[in-house]
Amino acid sequence: MLKIIGKLILQLSGWKIVDKTPLGIKKYPKAVIIAVPHTSNWDYPYAMATLYAMGCKIRYLAKDSLFKFPLGIIIRGLGGIPVNRSQKNNLVQMMTDLLINAPEMQLLVPAEGTRSFTSEWKSGFYHIAKNAGVPIVLGFLDFGKKEAGFLGVFQPSGNYEEDLPKIQSFYKNITPKHPEYFSLKDAKFD
Repeated sequence: MLKIIGKLILQLSGWKIVDKTPLGIKKYPKAVIIAVPHTSNWDYPYAMATLYAMGCKIRYLAKDSLFKFPLGIIIRGLGGIPVNRSQKNNLVQMMTDLLINAPEMQLLVPAEGTRSFTSEWKSGFYHIAKNAGVPIVLGFLDFGKKEAGFLGVFQPSGNYEEDLPKIQSFYKNITPKHPEYFSLKDAKFD
């Protein structure tokens, strides 16, 4: 049912699905999917519609304040995992363990961590993928082209400082809803 709803939302709003993963997203049943860019409240409905339309078995992190009744019931039902961002809670290890122990799980993580401008990405997505031994699928929303989906797959080497610019370079031609909040707005790519 969610697959049909996702396709309908995208069709009615004029969005197109793009999947540049080498094997197709269904061939990555265990993965960390990064959500980039994350500059608006519209990112969530378009990302979820895309993921459901593609048949992804998605779980995602969201701030715990969204999980209050009655909205919390819906968010949990759609795969939401509450995160208290004000506490140190070893979230990377918790998500790593969850991925390792799940038969199938695609964990969606906003790499920027916030809709506001930030100059640096959060590294948790990388460490979860590396520690769980799963690939990073490069999810995107391009509001300029009205395209959403996946730009590719990246296998972390273990060297975050070397790998991060390679990952970010995939997003050099992506237009967010609010470009002024995009962490890569001033990035220089080779």
